[in-house]
Amino acid sequence: MNGALDPAGQARKLTLRNSARTRRMPDWNAAAATADAIAGAWEDGPGGAFLLFDRDGIRGGAAGGLASLEHRIPFTAATPSRYASISKHFLAATLLLEGFDLGAPLGALVPGLSPAIGAVPLGRALDMTGALPDAMELFWQRGQPFTASLAPEDAFALLAGCDATNAPPGTEMAYSNSGWRLAQRALPDYAATLRQRLLDPLGLPIAFPRDEAEPVAGLATGYWRDGRHWRRGRYGMHFSASGGLAGSAEALAGWASALLSGHGPLAGMLDRLAAPRAFADGSPGAYRLGLVETALAGTRLLAHGGSLPGYRNHLLMAPEQGMGVVLLTNREEEALWPALRVMAALLGKPMPRPAANPTGLYAAAEGPFWAEFTPGAMSFMGGHEALVEDGPEGFRSLPAYLDIRLKPAPDGALQGLVGGALRCLRPVPPDTPLDPGLPGLWREPRSGATILVRSDGTARFPGLGGLGVETPLTPLPGGRALASLLHGPWRHRPCLRREGDTLHLASHRARVLQFCRQEDVP
Repeated sequence: MNGALDPAGQARKLTLRNSARTRRMPDWNAAAATADAIAGAWEDGPGGAFLLFDRDGIRGGAAGGLASLEHRIPFTAATPSRYASISKHFLAATLLLEGFDLGAPLGALVPGLSPAIGAVPLGRALDMTGALPDAMELFWQRGQPFTASLAPEDAFALLAGCDATNAPPGTEMAYSNSGWRLAQRALPDYAATLRQRLLDPLGLPIAFPRDEAEPVAGLATGYWRDGRHWRRGRYGMHFSASGGLAGSAEALAGWASALLSGHGPLAGMLDRLAAPRAFADGSPGAYRLGLVETALAGTRLLAHGGSLPGYRNHLLMAPEQGMGVVLLTNREEEALWPALRVMAALLGKPMPRPAANPTGLYAAAEGPFWAEFTPGAMSFMGGHEALVEDGPEGFRSLPAYLDIRLKPAPDGALQGLVGGALRCLRPVPPDTPLDPGLPGLWREPRSGATILVRSDGTARFPGLGGLGVETPLTPLPGGRALASLLHGPWRHRPCLRREGDTLHLASHRARVLQFCRQEDVP
C-alpha cells in the first residue's frame, strides 16, 4: 500500500499549481507520474518519498511503502528520515555565514591535530581533496565496524593521532567524512549555530540527533535486505555534521527551494557552495562544498547522495532552470538512478545510456589502486559508482561521490581520471597466485591490532572482541591482495600491500595503516 504525501493521509500525488510559471516550466506532470510509478512498486516494503520543487516551493511528488514494517506506518513526504551525507552542505553554509576562511589550516581551527592533519586547509577538507583518512573505515580496519558505539571524542582521538594523509593533499578527490567531522569542531556548538543561523529563520523542522539511540519523533526505520528478508539497519558511531541531520522530504525540499531562490539567510549561498574548486595543479574538480557538479544531457546539475545503513537518498538541483528533485528512502537500494529518472522527466531530457564497459577485476601496476567492473557500474577501492556512455568507447560516472572518466586502451587497460588523478588499470589474471611474502602475522603498532595471513589464501582480521573476522583473499599482482569484510549491508574490501616487512592496508577512504611482520606462518 502506498503512503500519502501529507500527514493527513490524502492522495499520493500533490495537486500541481496551474499557473503561467508552471506552463513555462518543463513537464511537472510527467515527473510526478514517473515518481508515482517508482514509489508504487515499493508497496508493502520499506518506502520513500519524492518531491519536486522550484524556487517558489514544492510543486508535486509521490510517496510509497512503509516507514515502519513493524507498525505498518506509511512513508509520506512528512515522514522524518536520515539525510545522511546530504547533511554536509548545511555545515558548509553555516561555516560560510560564520565567516570562516577556507584557506585556513585545520590546525589553526581545531587544536590537538597532528602536523600532517593540521596542515590541510579547511577548503580541501570540505571539497574531498584533503586526503584525510575516513574515521569509520580506519576503525573498521582496526576491528571496530560501523555498528560499534563510538563517541565524538573516540573519532577525534583517532583522527588527531594520524601522522599521515592518504596522499598529498590536492592531488586527488577521495571521499572522506573526516574533514567534515573536524570542521564541525571549529564551531563551539554547531547544532545551536545551525538552528540560529538557518533552520529557525527558514522555519525548517530538521533535527541533529547525537547518535542512533537518540529518539527522533516519527523517524522512519532504515532497512536492508539480506537476500530474502528485510532487516533493520544499524550505525553505532555518533552522528556528526558529515551526515547526522534528520528531517522529512518536505523539509529538505523547502531547504533546496530556499537555496535556489536565495531566500533569507541563503541569499547568494548556492553560488558560494557551488563555486569551482581546483586541484593543486589547477585542474577543476567536480566536488564542491557538500555538492557535486554533474550534468544531464547538457543541463548542469548540483547533486549529492546520502547513505546510512538502511537509508539511501538523493538531492538533484538544476540551478539555471530553478528546479529539482528530492528522494528520501528507508530502503538500502540505489537512489541516484530513480531520482535521475524523475529529473529527466521534469526537464524533458533523455536518460543517459548505461556504459557497455568491460567487466572483471582490474588493478594499477603499483600502489593499492584496484577496481571491479560490473555491467554499467564500477567499484574503485570499494567506492561504487554507476557508469554511463561518454563519447566513442569512453564511459564516465554520474558522480554520486566520485568523478570517473575512463577509456579502453589498445592493450586492454582502462585509462583516464578517477577522482581527478590519472589511473591506468589493467585486467587481473584470474589465476594470479597469492604472493609468498604475504603469509604471516602482522601487527599495527599503535592499536596492537593484528592480521593473520595464511598461505591457503585466507586471513583473520581484527574484530569480534579479539576473536577476529575470517576473510578469503583475492590475490592481485605485485604482493597485493583484497580482503572481503561483510558487515550488515556493507562490504569493506581493503587492499593488503607488502613492502618488505611492512604491510600497508588501504581502501579508497583510508590508506594510512601500516602493520609490521611479527612472525611467519606456514
